[in-house]
Amino acid sequence: MARRFNTAHANNPADHYTLPPLERLPADVEELVHGKFYFVLHAPRQSGKTTTVAALADKLRLDGRYAVLFCSIEAGRDGTTVAEGANAVILALQCASDQLRDNEQPPREPKAAKAEPTVRLYRFLKAWAKACKRPLVLFVDEIDTLQDAALITVLSQLRMGYAERPKAFPHSVCIFGMRDVRDYKVASGGTPNLGTSSPFNIKRESLTLATFTRAEIAALYAQHTAETGQPFTDAAIDRALFWTGGQPHLVNALANDVVAKQKWTGAVDAPQIDAAKERIVLQWGTHFDSLMAKLREDRVRRVLEPILAGSEIGGGDLEDERYCRDLGLINGDYGEIANAIYREVIPRSLASSYQRRLRVVQGQ
Repeated sequence: MARRFNTAHANNPADHYTLPPLERLPADVEELVHGKFYFVLHAPRQSGKTTTVAALADKLRLDGRYAVLFCSIEAGRDGTTVAEGANAVILALQCASDQLRDNEQPPREPKAAKAEPTVRLYRFLKAWAKACKRPLVLFVDEIDTLQDAALITVLSQLRMGYAERPKAFPHSVCIFGMRDVRDYKVASGGTPNLGTSSPFNIKRESLTLATFTRAEIAALYAQHTAETGQPFTDAAIDRALFWTGGQPHLVNALANDVVAKQKWTGAVDAPQIDAAKERIVLQWGTHFDSLMAKLREDRVRRVLEPILAGSEIGGGDLEDERYCRDLGLINGDYGEIANAIYREVIPRSLASSYQRRLRVVQGQ
């Protein structure tokens, strides 16, 4: 059975057409691990972060020098208290510990540990690193699902043990999510203008994933051609790049609509891609729901509304603009909506918000 274009969660190369994930990472990312650094990877939702970082974790695991664990703390979504933050990370690490050898397992926590949430994660990682037979390397996904004090305590306790690495604290830690770490304090009720990477000022680098190039879109679609014989014309590839700007989820979604929903069996050309775009916009899937939810934030509207009006970004500032770039809403040196699909969807979403407010004012 042929593989398929993935439109949900991480890629499984056995089931999904997949570009070599490690090629999407900056060239020196492995050196950050070897150098005992803590670093951040951020990219917009459904852009391939999980697939890429999981592949890096697998490669480092095969290297044999480290005890490598990859986990997601999504189950702790919307946790806000100090206790919830520490508990979410420790639980995620424990649940993923089957990736490790028996002599690398995290130690059992004392019963009294939960009573001290401000140092619980620090002590847990310290005990684990000291007992582990190899340097401990952690990849923590969905870090920014935590909120308020929950997020701040996790970052602060990682910072607390940083100077003790690698013998008494993890050798290297990569945390990743949609936003750069500079925005975590904003999300957690701090000043909206950080000017610093605090509260995680131990990070060495903040990395991001690029969108697909035309060549990468062609290579992805060529995998389908190789397995099914169904070609994508050059015009179809150009059209996919135009509509998506290379956003990985949208690139996959267009092709998936053509072959799985339109059931098109001939050569895929520009009209089929255009038809797929119309269906995707009308269906308004979860990708748009999560992205458009960000439009309710004042700092996002301050950036997007002037762009849509054809004027310069006004009421926002550089941090607001950078935040919108991190979310994948804008790109370009002068700030423009990231792709043609978003240029259709974003104005509709903003207009619907104003229409709802108008109906409330009018008493409808």
